[in-house]
Amino acid sequence: MPKPEASNSEPTSPGGSGTLGRVPPVSLILGSVISVQFGAAISVTIFSEVGVAGSTLLRLTFASLFLLLLSRPKVAQWSRAQMKMALLFGMVLAAMNLSFYFAINILPVGIATTIEFLGPISIAAIFSRRLLDGLWVMLAAAGVVLIAQPWSGGGNLELSGVLLALLSAFFWGVYILIAQSSNKVFPDRDGLTVAMMIGTAIVFIPGVISGGSTLVTPHILLLGAVIGLLSSLIPYSFELEALRRMPARVFGTLMSIEPAVAVFTGFVVLSQKPTLLELFAIALVVIASIGVTRTARALPAEAAIEA
Repeated sequence: MPKPEASNSEPTSPGGSGTLGRVPPVSLILGSVISVQFGAAISVTIFSEVGVAGSTLLRLTFASLFLLLLSRPKVAQWSRAQMKMALLFGMVLAAMNLSFYFAINILPVGIATTIEFLGPISIAAIFSRRLLDGLWVMLAAAGVVLIAQPWSGGGNLELSGVLLALLSAFFWGVYILIAQSSNKVFPDRDGLTVAMMIGTAIVFIPGVISGGSTLVTPHILLLGAVIGLLSSLIPYSFELEALRRMPARVFGTLMSIEPAVAVFTGFVVLSQKPTLLELFAIALVVIASIGVTRTARALPAEAAIEA
């Protein structure tokens, strides 16, 4: 899921600040990954009550509210190009979240997250244009093929779930390109904050149709707040602090464990137990993600999407 974008520059501050500044950066990254994946797993538990679109609406709504606590964008001062960029950003965020949530409604969370990782891996390799990075993509693709098992009619997985996870991977790749552009257009987190609000508006109608009055029941609102907290405020705060104190490549390498953590949270929260073949396939994707993070060049300036 969406995360702060790391540049290839060294951290600007060797030491941290505040309470988080006393926490080792590796612990912050691990905490961020665990937080995001527990947020996704908890989302699945309310699908039966509010539907996939309703759960997505809750996630985006509370994520927007928490981001507003961190950033107060002055939209009235924005240019037309900034508004267009924010609109595009919001549309991609809505599409990425919806496709991923529909995927984890069909597939185990760990499997869907693993397939989704094809997005950032492919983007890094495409713009690197190096043979080695292309091989990392092939390794990740091999892992996804092992997961899908097309030779046996999809194995235990539904094709629709695999396709939705691949769609989410595509939108994650587009998100990375837009995020890089928005970092040059918006100050701090302003672009992401407004984009999250736009994404919330986009899924509002399908979310309300899906969840109805159940969306405003106390226990659902409480779970929605927990999901927003785990999926947004905690990881954004942890990752931004960690990026202050570690090189971007180390940051990216540590984030590559996310599929493995997703398997763990899926097992703990949802009792989703992967097969040995699926664990092997997930390991291939994790290795490919680490490899492309360590070897790929930074995205070139021309990769940015223009508003």
